[in-house]
Amino acid sequence: MKYQRAIVWFRNDLRLTDNETLHQALAMAREVIPVYCFDPRNFETTKLGFSKTGPFRAQFLFESVLDLRKNLRETGADLILLRGKPEVELITLASRIKADAIFYSEEVTDEEKKVDEALDQAAWGKGIATESYWISTLYHIEDLPFPVSQVPEVFTAFRKAVEKMASIKPVFSKPDKINFPAEDLLPMSGVLPDLKTYGLEEPETEPRAVMELNGGESAGLGRIQSYIWEKDLLKIYKETRNGLIGGDYSSKLSPWLALGCISPRTIFEEVKRYEKERKKNQSTYWLIFELIWRDYFRFISKKHGNQIFQIGGIKKQEDSWRRDSALFERWCEGLTGVPFVDANMRELKNSGFMSNRGRQNVASFLVNDLGIDWTWGASYFESMLIDYDVCSNWGNWMYVGGVGNDPRENRYFNILRQGKNYDRNGEYVRLWIPELKSINGFDIHHPWEMTNKELRELGISLGGSYPHPLVKMQSYS
Repeated sequence: MKYQRAIVWFRNDLRLTDNETLHQALAMAREVIPVYCFDPRNFETTKLGFSKTGPFRAQFLFESVLDLRKNLRETGADLILLRGKPEVELITLASRIKADAIFYSEEVTDEEKKVDEALDQAAWGKGIATESYWISTLYHIEDLPFPVSQVPEVFTAFRKAVEKMASIKPVFSKPDKINFPAEDLLPMSGVLPDLKTYGLEEPETEPRAVMELNGGESAGLGRIQSYIWEKDLLKIYKETRNGLIGGDYSSKLSPWLALGCISPRTIFEEVKRYEKERKKNQSTYWLIFELIWRDYFRFISKKHGNQIFQIGGIKKQEDSWRRDSALFERWCEGLTGVPFVDANMRELKNSGFMSNRGRQNVASFLVNDLGIDWTWGASYFESMLIDYDVCSNWGNWMYVGGVGNDPRENRYFNILRQGKNYDRNGEYVRLWIPELKSINGFDIHHPWEMTNKELRELGISLGGSYPHPLVKMQSYS
């Protein structure tokens, strides 16, 4: 054994299965102490006035940490909970319990990397070793067919290269037993905070939400079992993934992926097993395809660093955006007067989730129709989305904003045409905008084209019960 006592610092890897950081600590240290640290900087109020981590994402995080503690206790260990800056609290704990190493998983973006650097420096000053591991992607960074500095700027080139020349490592098994010095540490295991701790209110139960999203590895593995095996929905994923209503039009695995409750390799292995035992088709490949997109944004973020957060994006374009707080608030609240946009924004506000199709449309409307600073939209999503992933979120927003990895100059979505293609009869809009529910069929997507008499007969007042559209919309034809 290289170390006598090691801390394993869990962060966005809240799982026991396929966790190389934990696996290596168990192989290299006689005793292992799992730790999670709640960093107050993640709950600060942004310049735009909302919490960096909103109530839905915070609640999912707390549930995930609680589930991790439960799963660790089944191995004979526990999860020590700390509050404060990890680069301070972890060193204090290590000194107190005489740990000689801290193991953690690598992150790629600036705020997290600064914490890593500060931790490494402080640990070195105390004679404590640090060991870090890359565990967040489907393809390991060491297995890419090019250095990160040469990651292709176009996704298709990246995908074809890794599919042809890179292999995917096998999953690390879940440990049965962890040698944890319980008699020394149980009294200081810590209490899970609640939402009020960080000035957040408990979100109300939303009956219209796509499904109940419970945090933790147990729920994530349960969703894999349910979606792929019990309901046998993987075989039609490609055909249904652009749905809007209900829990099963897509895999809904992104919340658990975002916090590392499940790993992309675990999903990959389940897909491959499904292909072998049941069916292999375009849908089974398409779920892997989406995991490769996720990888791509992570490697692009590592390649370009802070540029992904800058207004000019990785294309370094000039700033020509509007910063109209009133318009932005209308967009956040789902009061733009464009029903397909508003329905999606209300779903996000009330449930913390939005479909992939919805995200593309509301983002396009904010940046292309309203001309609002794309980073404002990215920041709002960061606060609100249960499945917020820093690299995918900012990468996708750059993409829509025309300052990212897109060979096309302008990724504009015709909102009415999108509504016609994906919500032809208006069921989704009717679900989230009850003030328009008396309008039948596709007309609900463009109520401004109805006469005042028609609207009055339905009890609707544009500019009253529902706002006029903020901008003139393109025809869907």
